[in-house]
Amino acid sequence: AGYEVGNIDSTISLQKPKINPHIPAMVTVLSEVMGIDEGQLSIKATTTEKLGYVGTEDGINAHAVVLINKV
Repeated sequence: AGYEVGNIDSTISLQKPKINPHIPAMVTVLSEVMGIDEGQLSIKATTTEKLGYVGTEDGINAHAVVLINKV
């Protein structure tokens, strides 16, 4: 539609499991699926320090900010 992904910055909040060791593989797979370079995709993981439904391990949160450029 005349736009392309500039970059994606994403954060996943969860208590368990620890996903930091898996982030490089996640970046590889997702960048291939989306047809972008790995350098255009950032994935970070954090916890909520045992607060809220994420902290009690009843769920997770994911947030992403995407910069799109008109081609």
